[in-house]
Amino acid sequence: MKEEILVNVTPQETRVALMQQGSAQELHVERAGSRGLVGNIYVGVVSRVLPGMQSAFVQIGLDRAAFLHVADLWGSRNGYEAKPIEKILHDGDRLLVQVIKDPIGTKGARLSTQVSIAGRFLVFLPQESHIGISQRIEDESERTQLREKLQQLLGDEPAGGYIIRTMAETATDDELRADLDYLRRLWTGIQEKSRLTAAPALLYQDLNLSLRVLRDLATEQTQVVLVDSRETFEDVRAFAREYALPFADRIEHYTGDRPLFDLYNVEDEIERALARRVTLKSGGYLIIDQTEALTTVDVNTGGFVSGRSFDETIFKTNLEAAQVIARQLRLRNLGGIIIIDFIDMDNDTHRDAVLAEFRKALATDRTRMTINGFTQLGLVEMTRKRTRESLAHVLCEPCPTCHGRGELKTAQTVCYEILRELVREARQFDAREFRILASQKVIDTFLDEESQGLAMLEEFIGKPIRLQVETIYSQEQYDIVLS
Repeated sequence: MKEEILVNVTPQETRVALMQQGSAQELHVERAGSRGLVGNIYVGVVSRVLPGMQSAFVQIGLDRAAFLHVADLWGSRNGYEAKPIEKILHDGDRLLVQVIKDPIGTKGARLSTQVSIAGRFLVFLPQESHIGISQRIEDESERTQLREKLQQLLGDEPAGGYIIRTMAETATDDELRADLDYLRRLWTGIQEKSRLTAAPALLYQDLNLSLRVLRDLATEQTQVVLVDSRETFEDVRAFAREYALPFADRIEHYTGDRPLFDLYNVEDEIERALARRVTLKSGGYLIIDQTEALTTVDVNTGGFVSGRSFDETIFKTNLEAAQVIARQLRLRNLGGIIIIDFIDMDNDTHRDAVLAEFRKALATDRTRMTINGFTQLGLVEMTRKRTRESLAHVLCEPCPTCHGRGELKTAQTVCYEILRELVREARQFDAREFRILASQKVIDTFLDEESQGLAMLEEFIGKPIRLQVETIYSQEQYDIVLS
């Protein structure tokens, strides 16, 4: 399927959209002040070992200590499997580590001591000795051919381990050799810097988003990479000429008057990707809720009615939802545990067809995932690897009014809270009068439906109660002033 890649650059942020058939399939955002850490290599210092959790906290120079689990120690695969972490690491140990998950929410970055450095066609594993091949390359003869080609290029040199990426299928010997040289030079520089640098310190930072486009997103199906910044266009083209020559002629500088993302309706796609409700073309809709622990997707028929039967309506809605959900997962960069509640289907053939359609729609996703079939409750459970914050977490913050709950206490509920608080205050303090400061809606409720309750309380405590509107207060905010 033909693709276009759009790169929108401002001094503050870089945004990338992967387009297929005129619609965005993936969105990536990187801000100058908060670049992702995944792939960065640090020399760190162990600050605390936690035997009970078989983990350690490692200072790598960030605000929060990073987290290292015993399973992510390279040595755990090479004879340490029976050893607890307190026998391997100690406070103050100097450690070469790589970030495998960005800080998310209140959690610090997750680390591994097994280093991997990605090139265009290869991933270099300096501590390993084997050659692996991307699972997306399924043809066995092609896998064998690629392995043999790489072994010939390596010769007898002690070269470490490699993973052959999907894009290596069409790579020439010269391109593979250039990738090998690039990765070796990079690793030599990291080792040298590690010896000369005091911990904690950053040794290697992954490519910025505009350059990662060529390494991670561009494929043979990519027709054009449009960049709307002259400086970035020059940088990307220079990088392509050195490391991704086949794409050098596909990189174009967009100079149109209309903003690039507006021209391709990507701005509208971003707004829709932040919405809780996603409308299906058939008239059905999805409700997507993202929480700290998991993401839920609920499928509903809405106003869609098929011409044949209700079962057929459900089946068609679920088939369409399967395709849309797969795209939304990529657009929103949703990760972790994902629970999908398709509309209940009694027909097993329909269930199998929907699951097959869902797996097919997810096949183009670059992120590793596992998908389970329908549970006894009719839910589909899946996991999608989470390495970076979701689109909503990058672009949004919790509502200061509802604090992320998505709901507000009613004005009546707030009135009752205030009445209870007044009783407590009256018992503790001998004030001349009490003044309630609250939002317009709460004050209006006191003057209308709850006027009798307020009058009864005033008589009960024997002190006057005044009301004052504070226009800047949210519905749940209030203060009681004693005078």
